[in-house]
Amino acid sequence: MQIHKHDAIIIGAGGAGLMAALYASKGGADVAVVSKLYPTRSHTGTAQGGIGAALGNLDEDKPIYHTYDTVKGGDYLADQHAAKILAENAVEAVIELEHMGLPFDRTSEKRISQRRFGGHTRNFGEELVRRACHAADRTGHMILQTLYQQCIKNEVNFFDEFQVVDLIVVDGVVAGVVAIELGTGEFHIFHGKACFFASGGWGRCWSVTSNAHSLTGDGAAIALRRGLPLQDMEFFQFHPTGIYRMGILITEGVRGEGGVLINSVGERFMERYAPSAKDLASRDVVSRAIYLETRAGRSIKNRGYVHLDVRPQTVNRYFAEEGRDRKDFIDESMVERKLPDILDFCRTYLGVDPVKEPMPVQPTAHYAMGGIPTNIDAEVLIDAEGTVMLGAYAAGETACVSVHGANRLGTNSLVDLVVFGRRGGMKMAEYVKGAAWAPLPKDAGAEIEAEFERIRQGAGKSRPGELRHLMQATMMDNVGVFRTEETLRQGINDLAELRERFYKDLHIDDKSRVFNTDLMEAWELGCLLDLADVTARTALERKESRGAHSREDFKKRDDENWLAHSLIYQEGALSDPSYVAHFDKKVDLSLWEAEIAAGLPVDQQKFKPKERVY
Repeated sequence: MQIHKHDAIIIGAGGAGLMAALYASKGGADVAVVSKLYPTRSHTGTAQGGIGAALGNLDEDKPIYHTYDTVKGGDYLADQHAAKILAENAVEAVIELEHMGLPFDRTSEKRISQRRFGGHTRNFGEELVRRACHAADRTGHMILQTLYQQCIKNEVNFFDEFQVVDLIVVDGVVAGVVAIELGTGEFHIFHGKACFFASGGWGRCWSVTSNAHSLTGDGAAIALRRGLPLQDMEFFQFHPTGIYRMGILITEGVRGEGGVLINSVGERFMERYAPSAKDLASRDVVSRAIYLETRAGRSIKNRGYVHLDVRPQTVNRYFAEEGRDRKDFIDESMVERKLPDILDFCRTYLGVDPVKEPMPVQPTAHYAMGGIPTNIDAEVLIDAEGTVMLGAYAAGETACVSVHGANRLGTNSLVDLVVFGRRGGMKMAEYVKGAAWAPLPKDAGAEIEAEFERIRQGAGKSRPGELRHLMQATMMDNVGVFRTEETLRQGINDLAELRERFYKDLHIDDKSRVFNTDLMEAWELGCLLDLADVTARTALERKESRGAHSREDFKKRDDENWLAHSLIYQEGALSDPSYVAHFDKKVDLSLWEAEIAAGLPVDQQKFKPKERVY
């Protein structure tokens, strides 16, 4: 195998990977970014509505309010010290992005413009606040372009269309990764002092998802197979407004601009479920409300979707009823200017013009709150005590800091990328300066090469596409917005059968090596099956409802018994694993640690768990 040697290996070229690469290179490290996509095709580019930061450009706002919303939105499972770091660092990160050249929308005073988003409040939930900094409805795209340009300027090395398939660990220390060059089918070894996983989520476990086909959880699955735990896998967020049947996301920014959700009888039903926040309640609340409207027979045409209405005549009527200032009223030109991509999606894929008719939406599998456990410097943890694996780093959706707790607050995904990508990049640069090169094993890469050959030579009857469809259907039916012991056990049994077929009865048609997407999608299916399995198993073990994990047989949140993170380990053979799940990693409630030590008066009661909303 060809060997590439660099101090720091970044796996994934989305926002977290590029931010880590930029700051590791600024710290003097020789950095290589290995990505299965061309960097500007990474999934960060699909993030639409905004990045949250308490700039206070339009409303009074403070980082501590952002911290509160993050903790409350995460149903109190977020590590509070990490949430505070996220909120405080967000302000500096957004201003830095602006200085890098990111073209944010502007207020009339030429400051960065901000819009409302679900769960964003000031004065600890007193009223909604405009916190989401935006570049029209393509904020993630702009972040990705800006960071990629900065990495090129800083001479970061890029290996595009190389898919990482294994992690090399020597005596408990990371020594590099194995990747396939998609264009040739050849295996390459990337030998490094440190490796940083920023490979994204795994929404493709479900059939209706906002995630691209490339989001197959490769990094998290590789870590799991190499003995690392995954944290809080039971929590997967369903975004309430995906395009009906397709899952393509309709940004929360639509509701931030005044859009409302309407059922089949013309009712703005969120007033019933969340009287204060209404349509801008947190995502778990809105998703459950849509499902309950469907169960009650109030979905549009009884087909499981509702309408999202951003027509000016509808929005302005509700604004008038709420006593809003007329300067908040919208018109068609404003909708066209602020939501151009959303209008284009609906006109292209649905034949619906949102300025003239409502959009059909349904909850769509959107974001993993769980992942590879890390500390606030993106160092990977191997146990509940916080032991660091030397040379291993992770950030973004593939990681779990945990700042999102049981349910991520809107806009915090982009904040997570830039804040912890940057912190991890700086920490990694510091580490590689003093770290020695771990020697590569003689058989590095042999195990994963044999696994790919097994897939290539499979002579069974089960096609990867068929197995993927069955996996997605059982996850949607049994491990979705609402769960019970019965549905979760059904999901686990279905996945066990699919795994057996994957390892004993697989067949792919394309046996070639050059751009063999049939082969790569089959391997990715194995990753998805692993992650679907641990999601269902930890969901079965957590006997409460919290955030995005809603058990109909345990409807209440139970802070006395379940205010803890889950850690799940995979043991045994790849084809026949066993799992060990623990709930002994305590939630960090030390938000006010520094203030108390300094003798400052603080109101800790604001952050104590309150009654579960709806």
